[in-house]
Amino acid sequence: MKIGSIDINKPLCLAPMEDVTELPFRLICKRLGADIVYTEFTSSEGIIRDIPRIMEKIQISEEERPVAIQIFGGRPEAMAGAALTIEKLKPDFIDVNCGCWVKNHVARNEGAGLLRDLPLFEKIVKATVKGTKLPVTVKTRLGWDEQGIVILDVAKMVEAAGAKALTLHCRTRSQAHSGFADWSWLEKIKKVINIPVIGNGDITCPEDAQAMLETGCDGVMIGRGAIANPWIFKQTKHFLESGEHSREPGIEEKIQVCIEHLKLNVQYKGEKYGVQTFRKHYAGYLKGLPNIAPVRSELMQYTTQEQVIERLQRYLNENSCKMNSYYV
Repeated sequence: MKIGSIDINKPLCLAPMEDVTELPFRLICKRLGADIVYTEFTSSEGIIRDIPRIMEKIQISEEERPVAIQIFGGRPEAMAGAALTIEKLKPDFIDVNCGCWVKNHVARNEGAGLLRDLPLFEKIVKATVKGTKLPVTVKTRLGWDEQGIVILDVAKMVEAAGAKALTLHCRTRSQAHSGFADWSWLEKIKKVINIPVIGNGDITCPEDAQAMLETGCDGVMIGRGAIANPWIFKQTKHFLESGEHSREPGIEEKIQVCIEHLKLNVQYKGEKYGVQTFRKHYAGYLKGLPNIAPVRSELMQYTTQEQVIERLQRYLNENSCKMNSYYV
């Protein structure tokens, strides 16, 4: 799959997710096999106004390349201005969010709200493309609802507007995250456009990724399936290459990666805020571990990374006999 200077065969991509795909988490997923990572979706209005907390969301590092900065908005002028600003940060490409289903965004003709106004959708994409020398891609959904599936027209429009790839979350806006993603549309889209098509929706295990690739799409984007299991990228690559499952990460590896992620969070956010915002990740990293409930409750009270690391190391020592599951 080729986007600008990126050329990766059947890449596994980390989906942009609000309050999840911050720089530390992107680095963890990159280290565990993600081929392409995306920032959280970020307001074009905030970017052109140079709002500090917004600009922090689009900071990137060399280690995570290839990396895309995803933006959203309902005004073509703001999207063009944001694209020009982002160009200075030198991501590998810019992704336009035309699929966010959240009510306050669609009410402003942002995200999936554009699926109700295709002329504006087209203007948004064209303005972003014209606003930068970087490659521009688009992420969207099937349509507003089951009666308003417009993805084939959207796909052709996006390609004609100059986008270099299309990512499809295979649900409608009205579905949000409910129901099932309809992957059959990926094969239909491949027949009407020539730019790469990346599939997204309901990828929770290696078999899902393989089945999605069998539709003919050029890459797979993993979202919620990576939140509690960033190892999914490494596991999926092993499965696609060998046809066999790698073993699940054991207690030691889960704790080590948890600590690695915590340190990155503190490095980029500072001690107090880094420890505080990391609490949302304990449930994922520690899920299913023996006798973990009281430990997790303690971790939620700590305010320094030293306290967290010491408690996790102590838990590790107490459960060393159970450390018998590693990757092949």
